[in-house]
Amino acid sequence: MKLPGLIDVHTHLRVPGGEHKEDFATGTAAALAGGFTLILAMPNTTPPLVTAEVLQATRQQAQQTILCDVGLVAGASPEQLDSLPAVAAQAVALKIYLNETFGPLRVEDLATLLTCFQTWPRSKIIAMHAEGPNVAVGLGLAAAYQRPVHFCHVSRKAEIELIAAAKKQGLPVTCEVTPHHLFMTGPDTERIGSLADMRPKLATQADVDTLWSHLNTTIDCIATDHAPHTLAEKHSPNPPPGVPGLETALPLMLTAVREGRLTLERLIDLMHTNPRRIFNLPEQPNTYLEVDPEVRYTISNDELQTKCGWTPFDGVTVIGRVQRVVLRGQTAYDAGQPDISCRILVKPGSGRVIP
Repeated sequence: MKLPGLIDVHTHLRVPGGEHKEDFATGTAAALAGGFTLILAMPNTTPPLVTAEVLQATRQQAQQTILCDVGLVAGASPEQLDSLPAVAAQAVALKIYLNETFGPLRVEDLATLLTCFQTWPRSKIIAMHAEGPNVAVGLGLAAAYQRPVHFCHVSRKAEIELIAAAKKQGLPVTCEVTPHHLFMTGPDTERIGSLADMRPKLATQADVDTLWSHLNTTIDCIATDHAPHTLAEKHSPNPPPGVPGLETALPLMLTAVREGRLTLERLIDLMHTNPRRIFNLPEQPNTYLEVDPEVRYTISNDELQTKCGWTPFDGVTVIGRVQRVVLRGQTAYDAGQPDISCRILVKPGSGRVIP
């Protein structure tokens, strides 16, 4: 079975400053292994992607090492608002953090929000980490400025129902959900401890059921929020939130297709068509992946390309495996190689930085 190259609009590649967790080479290798040929990297790095200088240096570093295409998302910072016009040329979107996150980019004042909505180019979307009542804040800004807003990793019943109501009123808003918020609930934290700690935190079964009920209507994208940390960090007394997800998203969703929870056509909308449209991303000619939709296997930490080397879905049985990924006519990933270190077939720098 052939699918178009997948697009993940929410990943954390940890560059700059967190290369012991992930880097551009290992993160894009994980992307290819998961069927993603274009991914967007979030700005809560060290230093964060809030100035033209940091963005330019990060883009240059990416171009030397990426294996698939990567776009950088700029961050909103109250101390760097004057930099917004300069960073816009080097970023595909602006990310505003209204809730607790890993990093220093939380925005808590109205003046900063207004400046972002007034200054950021209307041709590029604003994405928001907004939970609970802050979803209403984002919707109010979308209505006041009549410009698109994309809500990241929606996880609660009340949040998705509010976004659904806003869409019915014609507000220009879109949203994403993550596989871990579709396939895990609060009790998984008791089962695997800090390995299930992320932001937003895992929700109740009622929340998960409501997300699934909106998957064919309100929800626009499946995004991984790939957020790797080392096992030592996750098992420390103060574990950072976040879980890797690039290599497990597609098999989990293909399993849902096999179970009749959504159609393959809808899956393509959620993981290719809508992400490309919402974030105004370029086409990738002659790019596709080949999937075996019949193979049943168990997800294993031992098979991962991500540098962190673990997944909260270790031991979960799925149906559907990526066999081959072709990027612009060149085979970039081949699962037929017996040694996982030989499955990546393109050289560092073969991906493109966008825009």
